[in-house]
Amino acid sequence: MSKKEIQKEMDNLIELLNYHANKYYVEDDPEISDYEYDQIFHKLKSLEEKYPLLKRQDSPTQKVGGAPLKKFNQYKHSSPMLSLDNTFSKEEFFEFHKRIVKKIGNDDFDYICEHKFDGLAVELIYKKGILTVGATRGDGRVGEDVTANIKTLQNVPLKLKNTNLPDVLKIRGEVLMFKSDFEKLNLEREKQGLKLFANPRNAAAGSLRQLDSKITAERHLTMFAYGLGNKLDFIKNQSDIYQYLSELHFPVSPNANVVKGPEKVYSYHSYWENHRDDLEYEIDGIVVKLNSLDYQNMIGDVAHSPRWAIAWKFKPEEKETIVEDIIVQVGRTGILTPVALLKPVVIGGVTVSRVTLHNQDEINRKDVRIGDSVIIYRSGDVIPKLERVIKEKRESDFKPFHIPNNCPVCHSKVIQYEGEVALRCSNPYCPAQIKETIKHFISKKGMNIEGIGEEWIEKLVDANYINDVADIFFISKEKWLSLDRMGEKLADKFLKTLENSKRVSFDHFIFALGIRYVGEQTSRILAQKFKSIEALSQATKEDLENIEEIGGKIAQSIIYFFQDSKNQKILKKLLNIVTIIYPNLNVSLPLAGMQFVVTGTLKKYSRAQIEDLIVHLGGKVAKSVSSKTTYLIVGKNPGSKYKKAIELKIRILDEEEFENQWLK
Repeated sequence: MSKKEIQKEMDNLIELLNYHANKYYVEDDPEISDYEYDQIFHKLKSLEEKYPLLKRQDSPTQKVGGAPLKKFNQYKHSSPMLSLDNTFSKEEFFEFHKRIVKKIGNDDFDYICEHKFDGLAVELIYKKGILTVGATRGDGRVGEDVTANIKTLQNVPLKLKNTNLPDVLKIRGEVLMFKSDFEKLNLEREKQGLKLFANPRNAAAGSLRQLDSKITAERHLTMFAYGLGNKLDFIKNQSDIYQYLSELHFPVSPNANVVKGPEKVYSYHSYWENHRDDLEYEIDGIVVKLNSLDYQNMIGDVAHSPRWAIAWKFKPEEKETIVEDIIVQVGRTGILTPVALLKPVVIGGVTVSRVTLHNQDEINRKDVRIGDSVIIYRSGDVIPKLERVIKEKRESDFKPFHIPNNCPVCHSKVIQYEGEVALRCSNPYCPAQIKETIKHFISKKGMNIEGIGEEWIEKLVDANYINDVADIFFISKEKWLSLDRMGEKLADKFLKTLENSKRVSFDHFIFALGIRYVGEQTSRILAQKFKSIEALSQATKEDLENIEEIGGKIAQSIIYFFQDSKNQKILKKLLNIVTIIYPNLNVSLPLAGMQFVVTGTLKKYSRAQIEDLIVHLGGKVAKSVSSKTTYLIVGKNPGSKYKKAIELKIRILDEEEFENQWLK
């Protein structure tokens, strides 16, 4: 591979990891398993180690978690809350052990092994024994202040009673949800027609990030403490920390164990890999730490993780089952997705009865047929995957499966765009597409029409009450009441919700329209660049491509959308009933006309945070230094961008100078 091809592959991996990290950490709505994410992460890391000069400063290998949500006040951690590096095999762990031995100079040291909780990392601040702050890890440096919600956890002490307390004590741990509580929560959400949580981890994260602490209290979260955010002179070992936390009445890992040597660690890992289903909470591996704090300090940290600890993940759980049928579902953009219906099988306490087969190429590659015996796996969540077909069990009359030439819903012709793997229904009025388009329109990131779940959208389209996104605002109370299981109280609630949602910010409105390739971030950029929806709808390809973050494919998609006569009619209906809140583009923002580049590790901000600030103040953010750059903001270890800025005589600021000039 050429240098250009390698860089392109690394860029693609970074984009993919950033997308899935946002789905996992910020939206609590993962699309792939932890195992799949880790495999992509390790592929990127291997390329960066092999080609260090191509390593990007903003690589996910240098980051922790996701950016904090803006709906909460931010809390800056006094010392970073790092994530852990992962290993997946005995060989990899033994290599980790060899590195530790080499650093220390001997093998006469202890490890402490504990469960790797599948939850949300938090930090609690106690001042003079009183709980004053509870915050999420966020990006490791800045988290969300969720104090009111933390206080609803029954096993979190609000006041500490101990003679050995510093004025300020920082407790770190994991908030999680027991399996039984997770099942009850999803059962209740299913009854209400709400979207189900993917797994206990995401249920815990979503519950802790509620603006209404009463909802958090109802979700029965729990916390296990595992560390301190500040040093205490009388604590010498990690095991001492657990003893101290227990004395303060914090629950700690009930199965933590001090061991010597890698074979003992392997035994601990093997035991819990085979017995994790016996636990009342989810674990996806074990955590191995040097027990001695002196040795921990000696070994030190890298950018996003400590060198003295590692997470040894379990292999994905696998079970054999049978493909009883293959159906084809139709999505919002008409894409046909094959789904294998399985003989139900329990994997890690979760009943799996279906898996997506993605597309025809995937079916061909794995050669999946109705009747086949297959291996299904899941890794730390309930997103199942089909690993492989057991071909030796296949019978001679099992026929290859092909997605039909006609849409399974409306029977229109199936098409395939040049350069795409996906097959699509050619009918834009297909009921399946209409349903998915409306679900996208009412979603939280779109019009944010809460309470009207997917079940009701299905019923409205099937009853022919709505045929496009605008129709939802014109449903009469009589029509609502004619639907099965609809009462007057619920109908009034839905009508009120719809009325309240008629005022929407410009960026949410753009996202709600469902323009192909236009996601949340692109919607925000377009809302900042155009003064109205009319201006956006009349933009030329040149206008759009002049926006740095928008390429030709996105620009062409936007133009196609607004040129479509059907979309024009829908938009006209919407604009007659919806009030769009536009940003005030006439206000002279302090950074208007300036272009910034950020490099190095900052103290107060993550890269995403300071870039958001720059954009909010009217500036532009670029990835590389050029003659167009107005300022370079530098942190620790700035690298080649710093040298280039000096060569080009670009003005250089640290984050304190940036704050003093524009934020004070």
